Amino acid sequence: MKSIHLIYLVLFSHYSICQVSQEKIESSLEIYDLKTAKRGTVYKNDQHFEAPNWSRDGKLLVYNSLGKIYTIPVIGGKPELLNTGFAQKCNNDHGISPDGKQFVVSHHEESSGKSMIYTLPMSGGEPTLITKNAPSYWHGWSPDGKTLAYCAERNGEYDIYTIDVDGSEETKLTSAKGLDDGPDYSPDGKFIYFNSVRSGKMKIWKMKTDGSDQTQVTFDEYNDWFAHPSPDGKWLVFVSYEPEVEGHPANKNVKIRIMPTKGGKIKTLFSLFGGQGTINVPSWSPDSKKFAFVSYRLK
Repeated sequence: MKSIHLIYLVLFSHYSICQVSQEKIESSLEIYDLKTAKRGTVYKNDQHFEAPNWSRDGKLLVYNSLGKIYTIPVIGGKPELLNTGFAQKCNNDHGISPDGKQFVVSHHEESSGKSMIYTLPMSGGEPTLITKNAPSYWHGWSPDGKTLAYCAERNGEYDIYTIDVDGSEETKLTSAKGLDDGPDYSPDGKFIYFNSVRSGKMKIWKMKTDGSDQTQVTFDEYNDWFAHPSPDGKWLVFVSYEPEVEGHPANKNVKIRIMPTKGGKIKTLFSLFGGQGTINVPSWSPDSKKFAFVSYRLK
């Protein structure tokens, strides 16, 4: 019964097209500065939005809201709708290619309602289907631009997969019982970080890009999700839920924590109200000095 409940939570957390709560909510797009240890708000709105990416030139943030994708200047301003063609049911699993020329979305296609992965020009345009199987939820792009990493459900199990950007056959990297999710590449291209519940709690793990040497990274009492290494390879930032929280739900008190990629003490940077949608995808600034996230407030 617990495994069924967990699968439901996974589906709910990824399938974030419409507002995740019937309650009125305010969303705030924020930036955290590692040097000053301060948060700054870029944009605030009563409309529910999620999961910022930071553009490779450092000028824009990209986020999803109600199935669509928007861009906004890092310094603030008015959001602009990105043309994603027929892909109008995008969830919070999206990102930018290493060269900044392409964008990837996870869009729920019409016939099945399941998420599939598509790429399109960063300037906007018609999407190209990459994954043949569903559901598939993008999370990482290899530094050489050739491979996508994602979470996918196949035969009742959620595991980590990779696929060439040209859409060839997918490769399964994990096979442990229970949920494996949130893969993101190290900037040197040697490792994939991911979160897994295989040890009893949701913890951060890493493995080589061929799936070998799967090693646990975090060990304390929290449930840790969506680890993102900084572009300079020094830091790993992730969101942590209280021990009793299962899955990756919205509207929870969570912590944003950081640790050295070489190992060492985990530090809580700040706490916020959020979780689902806060930091699902890579959101570091290109210079590794800041990262973007979303916080929420019930009204």
